[in-house]
Amino acid sequence: MSDEPTTGGPAEPAAADEARPAPRAGRRRARPRRGRAVLRAIVSTLVVLAMVSGLGAVWFYRHLNSNLTVADVTAQLSDRPTQVEVEGPQEPLNILVMGIDDRSCDGCGIDKESGADGSDNTLLIHLSADRSRAYGVSIPRDSMVDRPECTDDDGGSLPAEDYAMWNAAFSVGGAACTIQQFESLTDIRLDHYVVVDFGSFKDMVDAVGGVEMCIPYDIDDSAHNIYLEAGTRTLEGDEALAYVRERYAVSGGSDLGRMKRQQAFLASMAHTVVSANTLANPLRLTRFLDAATSSLTVDSGLGSISKLADLGYQFRNISLDGIQFITIPNTVDPNNPNRLVWTEDAAKVWRKLRNDKPLTSSIATDAISAGSLPGSDSTSDSASASSSPSASSSTGTKKNKKKGSGGAALADEDALAAAGLCT
Repeated sequence: MSDEPTTGGPAEPAAADEARPAPRAGRRRARPRRGRAVLRAIVSTLVVLAMVSGLGAVWFYRHLNSNLTVADVTAQLSDRPTQVEVEGPQEPLNILVMGIDDRSCDGCGIDKESGADGSDNTLLIHLSADRSRAYGVSIPRDSMVDRPECTDDDGGSLPAEDYAMWNAAFSVGGAACTIQQFESLTDIRLDHYVVVDFGSFKDMVDAVGGVEMCIPYDIDDSAHNIYLEAGTRTLEGDEALAYVRERYAVSGGSDLGRMKRQQAFLASMAHTVVSANTLANPLRLTRFLDAATSSLTVDSGLGSISKLADLGYQFRNISLDGIQFITIPNTVDPNNPNRLVWTEDAAKVWRKLRNDKPLTSSIATDAISAGSLPGSDSTSDSASASSSPSASSSTGTKKNKKKGSGGAALADEDALAAAGLCT
């Protein structure tokens, strides 16, 4: 289902290659920096638009800006943690991404559920001060926490509540209450926030021609109208959304397995976005930028396409191996087997990130790296050979103890298989 790779131009005749002088011994041609490639791709996109119409680039810039919904919630926040001074050429950046559990968008009702006004997914993006690594830390929505007092969008005061589900904060007080809750529990001051819905997620996936994933066994959840065939395939549209939403027929209904699958999908999507197949294709890049800005709510610090581009530019020196996703350490709530509580290692993760230190394998044992995707070496035939979850996690399976460049140990094969991922 994916498009053929775009090479950026026709191949030169073989004779031209033969006519070129051989490179001098002992010297290597410098590899272009990915960040520069991104900038060239964006500039080339604007040039193409300008060629079509003299006002094309201006219209596109204004269109992207108009896609964004800007909401500054600073006035609703109180007792915020102070920024920790760390070594580095810049300050670290902490961005809280909240996914809305809303199926009202076109084609978003893929699982026969009505959804709610809560935040279905919460992800902290931490960008190090030296811009050499980035972490995405998922917070389970059914984590039981003590929510602090917060202020809703109308300026009303919402009382604190002990032993409340994490995602309830968004339901009662929107993004501001979730931010207040996060900062109170982690002592990490947030720089920005983003709210995204299912619709913009689907559009981003389709804009890059889909995202390749390896599914180890058939996922059959007829009760929620979801069926995904085993194999390595490019997922688009409803299939992509169903894959990241499914939690009943995989992992015994656990939300943790779904988060691991979402992390792997985001890692593969990051790999796709920075590939030549996207960056060298002006039409595809244009569609992705349009989709990425649609249906987003951001703070004023990210409230224009130029500010978002500046944020993206700060990732230019981070390798794909330096982008890692983990889930905050947790365990089953002793008071309720259907809920989770954070472990002592969670406090260690937050302390490391607050002080801008790499996460070690002892506290982050399940990382997924954008440079080492689950099942990336598997073929469709080998993936299809497993017809059930147990087949993928049989006795004797080798564990993946490799460490990513950020220090955390990559997820082992059993954890990946349980989440519906190839190993």
